[in-house]
Amino acid sequence: MKYGVVGSSGRMGEEVIEVFRDHELVLEVNDEGIFRHGEPEVIIDFSNREVLKTTIDLTDQFGAGLVIGTTALRQSDISDLEKLAEKVPVVQSFNFSIGINLLRMILKEFSTLFEGFEGEIIEVHHSAKKDAPSGTALMLKESTGRDLPIHSVRAGGVPGDHTLFFANDGEVIEITHRAISRKVFAIGALTAAQFCTNKEKGFYSFEEVIKWTQK
Repeated sequence: MKYGVVGSSGRMGEEVIEVFRDHELVLEVNDEGIFRHGEPEVIIDFSNREVLKTTIDLTDQFGAGLVIGTTALRQSDISDLEKLAEKVPVVQSFNFSIGINLLRMILKEFSTLFEGFEGEIIEVHHSAKKDAPSGTALMLKESTGRDLPIHSVRAGGVPGDHTLFFANDGEVIEITHRAISRKVFAIGALTAAQFCTNKEKGFYSFEEVIKWTQK
């Protein structure tokens, strides 16, 4: 598979290149410019929304699939990606770990069972993370169907911890997902990239990618 990386010199970009080592890197976008060595079948972007237009333009130019894990996107950005998806396959998620997306599926299925509990979400990330609350915390909140308060902590080098805290007068339930390494997100991106090469066009979630792997 020929692929490109937007933000190739960033932490996630480097993780992606390492995980994709059995595939051919033909396009890199970083602070030094755009470096092309061929035509990518899929482009991976975990950078920031400031370069989203460049990502969309390159994806459109090459007719490539797009796997985008950029956080802090606005609704207008999502609309731009949905428009792009009328031409090519786009997989968009604020979290490409399998565990978080399995947790989302569970919450959607069983969230009504927690109606007798007060709930809150606590999320912890490294001190360099700019957006708060995290896109993942917002995804988890949406999955519960409830307007849960979110508490954000930025400290050290934590890749990502998310805890759903449910309590009533007699008991407490804590559900925690902990990313030990950023590698899990790059592994998820590889699965999503393989998914893209099997699709012609459309706007997809990572949950749909996971379900595709089970077929």
